[in-house]
Amino acid sequence: MAGDEQPEMMPIPFDVPTSARAYGWMLGGKDNYAVDREFLLHTLPDFPECVDIARQNREFLFRVVRHLTQAGVRQFIDMGCGLPTDDNVHQVAQRFAPDARVVYVDIDPIVLAHAHALLADDATTTVITGDMRDQDAILDHPDVRRLIDFDEPVAVLFLSVGHHLTDADDPRRVLHTIIDRAAPGSYLGFSQVVSDDPERGAAMTAHISGSGVPWQTRTPGEVDVLLDGLAPVEPGLLNLVDWRPDADQPSLAPVHEDLAPYLGATEQNKGIYEYGGLLRKA
Repeated sequence: MAGDEQPEMMPIPFDVPTSARAYGWMLGGKDNYAVDREFLLHTLPDFPECVDIARQNREFLFRVVRHLTQAGVRQFIDMGCGLPTDDNVHQVAQRFAPDARVVYVDIDPIVLAHAHALLADDATTTVITGDMRDQDAILDHPDVRRLIDFDEPVAVLFLSVGHHLTDADDPRRVLHTIIDRAAPGSYLGFSQVVSDDPERGAAMTAHISGSGVPWQTRTPGEVDVLLDGLAPVEPGLLNLVDWRPDADQPSLAPVHEDLAPYLGATEQNKGIYEYGGLLRKA
């Protein structure tokens, strides 16, 4: 990995769940703790769609990064990247464009430690310690300045992290800071959990945020307002399962047996889903 940054010695939270570890478990990962598993198993009876949603977002990541490389993008910033698993952004991008450069941004100490190990020998990909709410600090980071040329198109990815930006975080500012400074032809990839039923969305927000994970379920219309000013790439902003579906893309790792009963819940329950897409700066 290029650069000399080492993982910062931040305390690892064992007493509260983290989104990265819970999300990783739903993708078939093993880097989690009892508090993360208990949180999910307490959440899923009321919101069984979560397992499908996590996996559908990960499948979207593959399709959107592939599309971006085909559109000529060669540099990516992945905000709130989460724990490494199969087909991470740099692996997908470099599969189709070997010269692609990727900066991962996360604040979770376990994510940082694992990503540093994964990227130890990769000169074109790095992970930095950063809070996605502090976009100016990310822009000023030496590894971002070294790997990302803002005079050329860049893809900024906020995939399945929009719901972790509450209204108090000024999410529109967060989402637009880098893309506003980027070259024309740059892209913003975005997804977050939404509900068509504001009451059920509010219940989901209360449940998850009450467990110590920052969370705000929005309606699709509320997301559209946050992304206003950018041009959605066809087929637009929608349920991610409908964003250029590809039955032949690589499959995900199987889920743990405790989560298997929740697979397919989005086929019966249509009101909560992952919403987003790809937007282009003119």
